[in-house]
Amino acid sequence: MKLLFIGGTGIISSACSALALAREHELFVLNRGTSAHKRPLHGAHELRADIRNAHETAQAIAPHSFDCVVDFISFTPEHVEQNMALFAKKTKQYIFISSASAYQTPPLHLPITERTPLENPFWEYSRHKIACEDMLIDAWNNSGFPATIVRPSHTYDKTLIPIEGGYTVLHRMIHNQPIVIHGDGTSLWTLTHHSDFAKGLLGVCGNEQAIGEAFHITSDEYLSWNRIYELFGSALGVTPQVVYVPSTVIAAYNTRIGDSLLGDKAHSMIFDNAKIKSFVPDFKCSIPFEQGVHEIVQWHAKNPQYQTIDNEINELFNTLVHTYTHTTSCSC
Repeated sequence: MKLLFIGGTGIISSACSALALAREHELFVLNRGTSAHKRPLHGAHELRADIRNAHETAQAIAPHSFDCVVDFISFTPEHVEQNMALFAKKTKQYIFISSASAYQTPPLHLPITERTPLENPFWEYSRHKIACEDMLIDAWNNSGFPATIVRPSHTYDKTLIPIEGGYTVLHRMIHNQPIVIHGDGTSLWTLTHHSDFAKGLLGVCGNEQAIGEAFHITSDEYLSWNRIYELFGSALGVTPQVVYVPSTVIAAYNTRIGDSLLGDKAHSMIFDNAKIKSFVPDFKCSIPFEQGVHEIVQWHAKNPQYQTIDNEINELFNTLVHTYTHTTSCSC
């Protein structure tokens, strides 16, 4: 197939690009070419343009038409509206990368299926993704715009530490400083390695039956947050010292983290992947988080320039630890 990835060098998209090239698809990648963390893609054709600039993008894609366009970096209805105009006559399929955080939060029933309602009153990011999905489904139903929706959950690679605070938390573990876990750490969470996600995504690229459909693509493994932090401690050779703090309290101190917790991570999320497996029979996640966490720790050990301490987050943790180790009762 002739594929265009809008993005293509990020955490999720880099694995999809690598797999597309390995499967000998003709891959074009559209980006500005200015990211400091850009991952090299040998064998892909680069189209240089800012996707937010419609005129610039139209010029870049003018000589081309595609079997499938995958949009990794649209976050608002305005982004999607522009892209529908740009690609309506340029592609046989347009895949929008949404988010599993768009599902009902907190969920009334587990596991999550594609029939679970889309409703997130806590996180604006998720509400924007829902609005994008609504626009695309309307366009499919009313004008035949060939949209497919894909919802990743928490997808990571070796460069991403998938816990609030990132490397700051690992630094605290290594130096025997207490870390903060939201709630009581027992809620269940799903983490998906980006190379596993890529197998599902490439399976729906060019699949005519997938047009007009929505899929989540996640691991079948689910872990408590306690276990996730334990695995990081084990990979570092330490036993984490933990202070539990209610998500609502964390949100009161830091809105950015709080929105992510209350709108997503504070609630158990387990996914039924029957639908993606029915469309992509060979889809199977093969990298458990215990393996993934060792990749993360080893990569950061070899790349000290990414061992970045966020002083604001570190001070937040110090404040929360001090407050909750001097509190007699805690409603988690």
